[in-house]
Amino acid sequence: MRQVSTPISSLDPAVAAQLKRDSDGLVCAVVQQFDSAEVLMVGWMDDEALHRTLTSGRVTFWSRSREEYWRKGDTSGHAQLVKGVALDCDGDALLIRVDQVGVACHTGSRTCFDGRELRAQEGHRDA
Repeated sequence: MRQVSTPISSLDPAVAAQLKRDSDGLVCAVVQQFDSAEVLMVGWMDDEALHRTLTSGRVTFWSRSREEYWRKGDTSGHAQLVKGVALDCDGDALLIRVDQVGVACHTGSRTCFDGRELRAQEGHRDA
């Protein structure tokens, strides 16, 4: 489990004040293709990962398993070029709009959701 103490970060304090982090100091980041609205993947960010994402033009995450920062595409070449970042109304999730270069999923799929549909009862509007 990650230490909850907030590491030193250059994130704008006004932005940091809006974040509602989990017990590990992380915020969920949903990554979406900017022009098609396709949901590509989900990752986790702390204040420093968000700062790096906002200031570098590339998406940086915090790896919960490796306990280190990683920038999407540094080893695979499948980079995520930042087009926009939004914070949800509760401050506990980020929407990162990107131009995805190559595939988003480590399995080689376009998205982390390809071929993983679950059976669900569809809802319908009353006429």
